[in-house]
Amino acid sequence: MPPEKELITIGKIVNTHGCRGWVRVIPLTDFPERFFQMDRVLVALGKTFREHEIEQARQYKQFILLKFKEVPDMNAALALKGALLQVSRRQLVKLPADTYYIFDLLGMKVYTTGQEYLGEIKDVIQTGANDVYVVESGQGKPLLIPALKQVVKEVDLEGRQMRVDLPAGLR
Repeated sequence: MPPEKELITIGKIVNTHGCRGWVRVIPLTDFPERFFQMDRVLVALGKTFREHEIEQARQYKQFILLKFKEVPDMNAALALKGALLQVSRRQLVKLPADTYYIFDLLGMKVYTTGQEYLGEIKDVIQTGANDVYVVESGQGKPLLIPALKQVVKEVDLEGRQMRVDLPAGLR
């Protein structure tokens, strides 16, 4: 079993659906279609982690309905209410170049191209047009940096650092 730190939550079981063991899942991923290609998922309830085999998956309104092989009826499904559905890092959907998972950016140290330390990424605001990185240094208000190619010059996931070229007036 991978350490909890290595697991990424992709959904939460919020209720049962019907009497045949189906569960209703709120997807917590930008790729809810992944549930339709998955064979197995890790179900985390409290400190218990169990891998479950997905027999069927289908869309229902804003939810994903899942039928696990190990869950024969509504009572067994009810016992999973509140559980998180998790995957390992190797099971993540591959992203296009210069695109990053938010959880990989959080905590990353941000520097200007002139090596000035600006702070750490504490949050990512998704605006629709482009994301905005909330960078906090512990000194005053957070700095809001637009996630644009002309601003973000380098992202080093391994080194946990980002280099930015701030436009005039952003500071």
